[in-house]
Amino acid sequence: MKVCMIGTGYVGLVSGTCFAEIGHNVICVDNDERKIEILNSGGIPIYEPGLEQLIAKNVKAGRLRFTTSIKEGVENSLFLFIAVGTPPKDDGEPDLSQIEKVAEEIGSAMNEYKIIIEKSTVPVQTGVWVRTVIERFSKKVKDFDVASNPEFLREGSAIGDFLHPDRVVLGVESDRAKEKLLELYKPMDAPKIVTDIASAELIKHASNSLLSTKISFINAISIICEKSGADVIKVAEGVGLDRRIGRDFLNAGVGFGGFCFPKDLKAFVSIAAKLGYDFRLLKEVDNINQEQMLYAVTKLEEMLWNLRDKKIGILGLAFKPNTDDMRYAPSITIIKELQRQGAVIKAFDPVSMDRAREIMPDIEYCKDAYDTAKDVDAVALITEWDVFKELDMKKLKSLMRQPVFFDGRNVFERKEMEAMGFIYNGIGR
Repeated sequence: MKVCMIGTGYVGLVSGTCFAEIGHNVICVDNDERKIEILNSGGIPIYEPGLEQLIAKNVKAGRLRFTTSIKEGVENSLFLFIAVGTPPKDDGEPDLSQIEKVAEEIGSAMNEYKIIIEKSTVPVQTGVWVRTVIERFSKKVKDFDVASNPEFLREGSAIGDFLHPDRVVLGVESDRAKEKLLELYKPMDAPKIVTDIASAELIKHASNSLLSTKISFINAISIICEKSGADVIKVAEGVGLDRRIGRDFLNAGVGFGGFCFPKDLKAFVSIAAKLGYDFRLLKEVDNINQEQMLYAVTKLEEMLWNLRDKKIGILGLAFKPNTDDMRYAPSITIIKELQRQGAVIKAFDPVSMDRAREIMPDIEYCKDAYDTAKDVDAVALITEWDVFKELDMKKLKSLMRQPVFFDGRNVFERKEMEAMGFIYNGIGR
């Protein structure tokens, strides 16, 4: 089947490539000429494990190509996926101007019946406006369907998430769109949930907000654990073994980041307010998350007495392992607060340092973890990359000015670290 994916960010590029991988013919469109040049030359504009090889495979097979022309994608495809950015405004409400622009261009270019699918995360009732805009700008074709197909991809494991999903959610407004979309997803061995468009739009925000709530909940529990002498890892294990709750997303740490959870959380609060509901629960989830990042700075201060003029090495900058994404990364909040209090920062991340330099040009970027630890007063592990779990910790300690180690992701065991001579602290332990 013929698919056009409009937008080649994390969602669009992975989704388009994976549609090609399951046998469909895909055109990926982006108005960023530089990005399309990179893709057409065999490169990749983002870091996602396995994606570069999968793109090369499907380009070679003739199932995947890239262009800057929406008109070309629209005219040659039945399924038109909108996967452009919906960045937050100052009040948390998503900016849908890119969605509107794409809908306008689709309307102007439509030459026959199409199914236009929201892939971007959008507020409930966005589908109504997508239909309205297309109708206004389509001079030749009035026969089309709008649908919603939210994505549930995790950066760092996005290919597996697409090819082996927990579920496929399809919000449709006609039986014809339902049948075509079910045919498109027929190769996927996963439950297909068919709903109205509004329900599909809400499912994405509700899912991400609930996962965010689990993280903030366990982070709040971690504070109680510290005050009571309990171990948050054992508490999470005991709670998570309840099948009604589950162990996933119950890992205490320095807070969540990335473009999905923080953005979608604020967006859902804004959406609810527009509909007349004050979503106080989610406001507190966001507050706890922000406080958890600053709590990491407080713990470092407790371990060092004063932060002014202290040199601190940061291990991990991306918001999570296996991605170069720095959007809303906890490391940014932590580093800026440390700098505000007079600390000097060295840092290393296996993948994201080029992106980090654009945001924080005034820190020292190091070649590896050992270089980061040299002559510092403390090391803070912020992102749990596997490479950090395999470090020679005795060597790391020998390079440090003071053997202070803050484990912001509870990667190491206190007894083992203290046996090696570290002054160690984690989260909720």
